[in-house]
Amino acid sequence: MSWVGEEAAPTDLCDACLTRPPPWDAGRAALRYSGTGRRLVLALKHGDRADIGHAASRWMADRADAWLIHDPLVIPIPLHPLRLIKRRFNQSALLAHGLCKTPKFRAQKINCLPDALYRRRRTPSQDGLDAEARFANLDAAIAVTPRHRARVRNRAVILVDDVLTSGATVWAATHALRSEGAGPIYALVMARASYAG
Repeated sequence: MSWVGEEAAPTDLCDACLTRPPPWDAGRAALRYSGTGRRLVLALKHGDRADIGHAASRWMADRADAWLIHDPLVIPIPLHPLRLIKRRFNQSALLAHGLCKTPKFRAQKINCLPDALYRRRRTPSQDGLDAEARFANLDAAIAVTPRHRARVRNRAVILVDDVLTSGATVWAATHALRSEGAGPIYALVMARASYAG
């Protein structure tokens, strides 16, 4: 599923993307965040089902073919350290590592940089927040890790997350990367929600 990018027709764009055009260059999702897609994301995120992440990485790799010619870095959305302790793993990092192990990514020698971004502050859960509150919650919460600033400059990036709802998290990460000169930036998620916000 493509939701934004040069290959998408205006009719392919969701209302949220038309209202608030995303700062990334193109975005793709392997699944819709409903029915089975939602159950798979929740099992990965809260059910310790790493096996789902391995399968989803292959599905996601199939959606990113056109971006590999730019020699992108694969960068997952970071978790705050306290949330990482509670959850025990970062599902976005699991997906990013899985992507880089797929035959397509290995053949192109695409690298994963799991600590390229970090959370400057702990943010409350996005659950139950409307779009404006989600964006306010993530404002300036994500930054590029200082030791990786030079590495992301002038580099294409595939930004990986498990689910995109309002887009606030990927938005914040994209702005952090753009502020350090990264680009083009592609958003690749396991599932995309239909979000009215």
